Amino acid sequence: MMQNSLTQNSFIEKLKRLNIAYIVIVCLLGAIGVTMLYSAAHGSWSPYAERHLVRFAMGLGLAIFIAFLPLRLVFKMSYLVYFAAIVMLALVQVMGVTAGGATRWLDLGIRVQPSELAKIGIVLAAARFYHQRQTDTIRSFSAVVFVAVGILIPALLTVIQPDLGTCLLLMMVGAGVMFFAGVPWGYFASAVVAGLAFIPIAWNFLLHDYQKGRVLTFLDPSRDPLGAGYHIIQSKIAIGSAGFWGKGFMQGSQSQLQFLPEKHTDFIFTLLTEDFGAAGAIVVIGLYIALILMGVYMAMRNLNQYCSLVIAGVTTTLFVYAFINMAMVMGLMPVVGLPLPFLSYGGTSLLTLMVSLGLVLNMDLNRYNHLPGASGLSSGRYF
Repeated sequence: MMQNSLTQNSFIEKLKRLNIAYIVIVCLLGAIGVTMLYSAAHGSWSPYAERHLVRFAMGLGLAIFIAFLPLRLVFKMSYLVYFAAIVMLALVQVMGVTAGGATRWLDLGIRVQPSELAKIGIVLAAARFYHQRQTDTIRSFSAVVFVAVGILIPALLTVIQPDLGTCLLLMMVGAGVMFFAGVPWGYFASAVVAGLAFIPIAWNFLLHDYQKGRVLTFLDPSRDPLGAGYHIIQSKIAIGSAGFWGKGFMQGSQSQLQFLPEKHTDFIFTLLTEDFGAAGAIVVIGLYIALILMGVYMAMRNLNQYCSLVIAGVTTTLFVYAFINMAMVMGLMPVVGLPLPFLSYGGTSLLTLMVSLGLVLNMDLNRYNHLPGASGLSSGRYF
């Protein structure tokens, strides 16, 4: 009886400490996503808005469930999630489903994209690894190489699908966790120099023709205005003609007259800007900034190294997702096919985001708890 009372009190206390503001911001972004998907279907709930709303609601329930999982259980499963992602990525090469010229999915009754799981796996595994190391070993060459190889394995399995955008995202997220764990600047500088030196090799021997085309189109969209440059040209027209207040809900010429491709996925920010102008774009950007700043705050106030690094990794993922997508549709970066978090239509990516949301909430609820291998306060550079 007393045990049940303690469990109930613990649950109630956690419920009171749940970061409601963080959840509200995510829900606002989800509501905007549903609204824009309604616009993308020309004023119809089907096929995008209705499914996105149902998936979002189910994902939010999953996030709350994950938030209340025992911290030690999540900690113990960190490596398991990572290795499961590696196995699934390897299976894609054997029995993967091909669509649009790429083999990125597994058919497990429902179609899943293992590279999405890899994003979570890298964050959890790297956070656990650094949590169980002292500061001096974190900065050692062997530890840096060990984690770097652990990041490169799923990244390489992703790039051969081919999915260069997700490959780069995995490496950036992994590098973010390494940075916040306290890995010295010199290693990152060396990696940047090596990456720059590797560019000619990648261009001549590794990149597919369509990937080269994206880079060349980014530099000069007019070189192929009806082919590779069509997406970005139409996106620029839609954004540039919207003005401050936009053309009105479902009144955009490029989106409603079918000039703008992929307006329900990669180019949903363009659709929003054409409808609601710079004002609407500022609101969405402000919500993302608030979400990222709250993630940074939660990571900084956490007394647990593992929890801090998980929050930092998820926050890095959100930042990279949002920044690259918005920069891409404005012509500031090549088109790489990354969705806009909580707005773009897509089942696996939304599920991954909701699981990540649940992990952030869980880590924040357990910010005063200790784990095996903990050495008190975080030993990272910032967290």
